[in-house]
Amino acid sequence: QVQLVESGGGLAQPGGTLRLSCTASGSVAMIYTMGWYRQVPEKTREKVADWTTGGTITLADSVKGRFTASIDNINHTMHLQMNNLKPEDTATYVCHLQQGIILTQDYWGQGTQVTVSS
Repeated sequence: QVQLVESGGGLAQPGGTLRLSCTASGSVAMIYTMGWYRQVPEKTREKVADWTTGGTITLADSVKGRFTASIDNINHTMHLQMNNLKPEDTATYVCHLQQGIILTQDYWGQGTQVTVSS
């Protein structure tokens, strides 16, 4: 079992910054991917950032140039640095982790709320 603990959400003004972190603990072997998704009620969940074990980090077009993602492999933590926040970034941000490639196991965090408002 893997536990995901998210932190760093909150309220920011438009143009502001927030930094989210997701730390995996437990049986953290064979991690294939970690990522951040965001969810707004009545809308499809959107993948914001994704890291795969080969080292590739991918960002959604909607956040490119504003968000960056990084991995701390030692502490099994993925960070999401969010700059120049916009009201449309308001959402619940949820961390995801997948173990394995062929036989896979998916884990989700509880989610952390990000609100961008003046």
